[in-house]
Amino acid sequence: MKATARANTNIALIKYWGKRNETLILPMNNSLSITLDKFYTETTVSFEENLQEDQFFLNGQLASEMEIKKITNFLNIVRNKAGITLKARIDSTNHVPTAAGFASSASGYAALATAAAKASGLNLSKKELSILARQGSGSACRSIYGGFVEWQKGEMEDGSDSYAVPIASDWKLSIMSVMLEQKQKEVLSREGMKRTVETSPFYAGWLATIEDDLANIKQAITNRDFELLGTIAENNALKMHATTLGANPPFLYWQSGTIEVMEKVKELRISGIPAFFTIDAGPNVKVLCEPQYEEQVYQTLSQLDAVQEIFTCHPGSGAILKEGI
Repeated sequence: MKATARANTNIALIKYWGKRNETLILPMNNSLSITLDKFYTETTVSFEENLQEDQFFLNGQLASEMEIKKITNFLNIVRNKAGITLKARIDSTNHVPTAAGFASSASGYAALATAAAKASGLNLSKKELSILARQGSGSACRSIYGGFVEWQKGEMEDGSDSYAVPIASDWKLSIMSVMLEQKQKEVLSREGMKRTVETSPFYAGWLATIEDDLANIKQAITNRDFELLGTIAENNALKMHATTLGANPPFLYWQSGTIEVMEKVKELRISGIPAFFTIDAGPNVKVLCEPQYEEQVYQTLSQLDAVQEIFTCHPGSGAILKEGI
């Protein structure tokens, strides 16, 4: 009972920020992302009769007790669905640069869900895999699919209608992750979401704009209107980060280099090169442009003192099963 799967990271253009159910990882709002081609996680799951407990090896190293507990909790969902009790060995390799700003939990749990389902004997649809992956990491439900993907928040208390759906996969764009000098962020994403939802007076305003942002960005994708897509993504990111300033106590993920990159992207637009930024719960900036401007944008941003490295990606495919036994 063994299987190997591979899944790519994704970057949200309409942000997922806040949960209505912490246990099932049900979001407060729909979100929309691009699955990327360059960075991925490859995971092998093997259910074995001789194991007394789950084993989890990440990048060749035995994971911490805390990480193993998280994996065991996730595998218990799979075991319950499959009607098995066997413990598993998990070998996972992240092909994601450290601190590049692409959350490996999305690719990690999408790969784990795909491999574990197959290894346990389950024959799950993409929708069912998305629901399963969501219970490990919210954004992982989007990495089941390639290209542009929407995560529907759902309304049901059991989470049965909260899953990702593919929007489009044939629009070639460039997505650059601009890695800045790193400092440990004081507020982790999970805590940041919780604090913002519970205390920020700006949060209701953020939620009130999501439906329009989603409708407009999907129209931009349908019409291949890059400037509209970039404008909405950039504004959506800024609104999300504004909610953290209203939290109690307030916090901000940006660093001085973050603002430097944002200003340079605006200068590029003024000079006639359409480029837009988005920022997740951290200091690094992701810059969107069309392929014909990729080299110019890369060279311009590379000259900034705060920039350590730039990784260029394009839309990629969804999770795939590499082998099943």
